[in-house]
Amino acid sequence: MKRITPFIIALLLVFSCTETKKEETRAELFARLDAEIKQNSKAYTTLEEATKTIGHRLTGSENGAKAEEYTYNKFKEYGFEDVAFQTFEVEAWARDQVALKINDEDVKVVTLGHSPVEASVTGEIVDMGNGLEVDYQNSPDAVKGKISLVYIGILEGSEEGLTNLHRSEKTALAIKYGAIGIIIINQVDNGVLLTGTASVTGELIPIPAVCIGKEDGMALKESLKNGKATADIEMTNKSDMIKARNVIATLKGSELPDEVIVIGGHLDSWDLATGAIDNGIGSFAVLDIARAFKANNLSPKRTIKFMMFMGEEQGLLGSKHFVNEAIKNGTIDNIKYMMNLDMSGNPIGMNAGGKLDDEAFFKSLGEAIQMQDTIYKNDFSNRSGLHSDHQPFMLEGVPILSVHSNLDRSIYGCYHSDCDDFDLVNKEHITNTARFGTMMLYGLANADKLPATKMDSETTKEFMIKNNLKEKLIIGNDWKWDQ
Repeated sequence: MKRITPFIIALLLVFSCTETKKEETRAELFARLDAEIKQNSKAYTTLEEATKTIGHRLTGSENGAKAEEYTYNKFKEYGFEDVAFQTFEVEAWARDQVALKINDEDVKVVTLGHSPVEASVTGEIVDMGNGLEVDYQNSPDAVKGKISLVYIGILEGSEEGLTNLHRSEKTALAIKYGAIGIIIINQVDNGVLLTGTASVTGELIPIPAVCIGKEDGMALKESLKNGKATADIEMTNKSDMIKARNVIATLKGSELPDEVIVIGGHLDSWDLATGAIDNGIGSFAVLDIARAFKANNLSPKRTIKFMMFMGEEQGLLGSKHFVNEAIKNGTIDNIKYMMNLDMSGNPIGMNAGGKLDDEAFFKSLGEAIQMQDTIYKNDFSNRSGLHSDHQPFMLEGVPILSVHSNLDRSIYGCYHSDCDDFDLVNKEHITNTARFGTMMLYGLANADKLPATKMDSETTKEFMIKNNLKEKLIIGNDWKWDQ
């Protein structure tokens, strides 16, 4: 009998191990991810800790800097070695004092972002309805030297088919037609006041912009039907050049490291509350998705950059800086997709913005997610809007990905207001964002072939037109094509 050498034994063991090792299927991987995240997700608890220990996260404030440090340290704690601050200079705006009198009666009011450092105006109030271009075109000189009163949404009974504008775009139109101030009526009941930027550029606007409650606003509209009203707006604000920081954690791709998928959410918030919904539920879900990648030893083919953007509320400042730097250093073409989570939660589907080569990719990915939990409905759309951190990427032709949220509608009444606090956060919903978001991101970053490629300039232009974004981009000075 021949003797079996140690070398042959070792070789047999290697072959034996190779034969018994079975590659994990996508269903098995997603089941493993789902179990780990449901058990260990920290999205809810980290957001709770941040809102209690930091408070609001206004860009340029001490609180904002604390939030930047907090998320940087969390990325490190979760096992990321490549974590960096990306510093940018920004003209940071902060509110100070404001007072509004209408016919010498005090009215509850809040200042809208990027209003002047100091303003004192008195003028006749003119009701401009929805504050759309068509409202001003019907009477071009109506607000010249006067104060424009507009509704933040589309008024009941308005002509069908109207497309609403962002508050900053409505302010830009008031300025265009010669108003010396603007009063915006909120659409939420019970006197809730809304803040947010009134600037399309992130720079100071030349007129004071304020928001009043729905009940006060509707009463004022009614009184203007029978007579005139005069408003006195007095305000002071602060505006200084400061430094803010995006926080970036990078997970290098195993096969295609030069192809980058960006996933981000804006960390900053307004200062009236703690910004738990806008955008704590998005940014802290991104943070937990990053944790899940490390905790489950995921090594996708493409590089992923997990990003906490600052300055979104003041004009997409952090995301614009990131994209501008990528253009300058020649890496913009390396960015193959941008996934954005802004006030996102409890996903039931996906939205893929861009020129799709393979829509079936997302349906198949959604089916794999749905196998883990049927609360995910695998809804799908291909459209896009503005005013969040995907916008600078989209304007460079980068395909974008977001989720169809299924959140309690009642929370939106606290949008940009003093009730946007942690008690609005649903633990199950933010955990679902981490669960399904991890699967979406891994499926995209590990795809054999991406379902969309970067659009050239002309294709990007046509996509903007198709999504009815041309007028808004022109108002915001972001339309870079022929006018």
